[in-house]
Amino acid sequence: MENKMPKDFFWGNSTSSMQTEGGWNEGGKGPSVYDVNTAGRSAKDWQVTNDNYHHYSQDLDLMKEMNMNMYRFQISWSRIVPDGDGEFNEEGIAFYNRLIDDLLARGIEPMICLYHFDMPLNLAEKYNGFLSRKVKEAFVRFGQEMMKRFADKVKYWIVFNEHNLYFADGFEHYSGVLKKELTLSDMYTVFHHTMLAHCELTQFLHENFEAKIGGMLATTEIYPATFLPKDNLYLRKFDEFYNRNLCDVYAFGHYSHEVMTYVKNQNIQMDFQKGDEEILKNGISDFISFSYYRSILLDASQLTENDVPNSYLTKGMKLNPLLEHNQWDWSIDPEGFRRILSRLYNEFGLPVFPIENGIGQSEIWDGKTKIADDLRISYHQKHLEAMKKAIFTDGVEVMGYLGWGLIDIPASSGAIDKRYGAVYVDPKSHKRIPKKSFHWFKNVFASNGDHLD
Repeated sequence: MENKMPKDFFWGNSTSSMQTEGGWNEGGKGPSVYDVNTAGRSAKDWQVTNDNYHHYSQDLDLMKEMNMNMYRFQISWSRIVPDGDGEFNEEGIAFYNRLIDDLLARGIEPMICLYHFDMPLNLAEKYNGFLSRKVKEAFVRFGQEMMKRFADKVKYWIVFNEHNLYFADGFEHYSGVLKKELTLSDMYTVFHHTMLAHCELTQFLHENFEAKIGGMLATTEIYPATFLPKDNLYLRKFDEFYNRNLCDVYAFGHYSHEVMTYVKNQNIQMDFQKGDEEILKNGISDFISFSYYRSILLDASQLTENDVPNSYLTKGMKLNPLLEHNQWDWSIDPEGFRRILSRLYNEFGLPVFPIENGIGQSEIWDGKTKIADDLRISYHQKHLEAMKKAIFTDGVEVMGYLGWGLIDIPASSGAIDKRYGAVYVDPKSHKRIPKKSFHWFKNVFASNGDHLD
């Protein structure tokens, strides 16, 4: 018997507000940390991006034409609460209400992400973002209000995009921390505050609404660089800190025992207060979602016993010479995608949901010729084939498949020459032009994944 994908399988697209919306000073929005960032070389101004704020109806029409049935978007905190912790901006709430209604009218299920790196500027400057428990409390207030306003219509939620990024080098860029001299305790405090917020909002949603909420990881399949046992040892340890520690909360309601032993031994001050343990226990997720783009190698010869496990990749990352790479040296490894799907499901027992997957390419539209993005088609084709093997051979419960930025948006670096979309967005006119992959996705989604050629 031919294997058929579940009839309720989700096919769609993910974006963030800071990479998509623009309209940075319209509709009562306050500034975020991204609104004041200086765009780098070959980068588009964060204040404009692809101007989805004024073009979202057109984008939704393209999603419908592509046969998407889910769109994961982010609500901009500073569009709803301009200073991060004051009055709610009803004009901003009305914008997202229209967006949700317009999605539902097109048969597209909305999924809301509450935070995707764009901390309200006021909270970053006053309190160093999530380094402060006060900011955690302000975020929970914002998140609860969004659930009150939208959870009757929105049945799928994510709190933090790529939550484990707040538990590794560079955490300050994602969490609104402007402090310059950073300590290991700062990293662990930011992570703890964000995890408390995740759990508090998870409990609030479960107690008040018929909706599902999940944790989210940034996943990269990592292989040992050699056959030396040390490579495997350090790889296991990094996975425990970077991935499993979060999944232990999502699935079991507590941090990793190994991580907490490390906290004790290193005398790390992470602002763990009375009552926090109970908050973690009550924050178990309905699913585990993740992003996946590539795999890498871990070379333990570059590391010492004194290196912090959260930071192993900073010094120990190595490219795999046996794999094909794009022009930014990101490897193409669909088997790694399958391994992550199977491992997360088998180890934690929650449904899994890949909500970001894609490949960046440099593309320029000449004004008339359709962009032939064959590498993108091949990339997604191979990853969908791997996903189907995970479902039908490995027995993994997969909720859906969302590509990253299937309508072009600036990369997280701000670069506009690294494009992920099936629809080209002209950086000056904001004109939307479907690429060759648009029509391929259209057929894949219409067939519920049956036709991948």
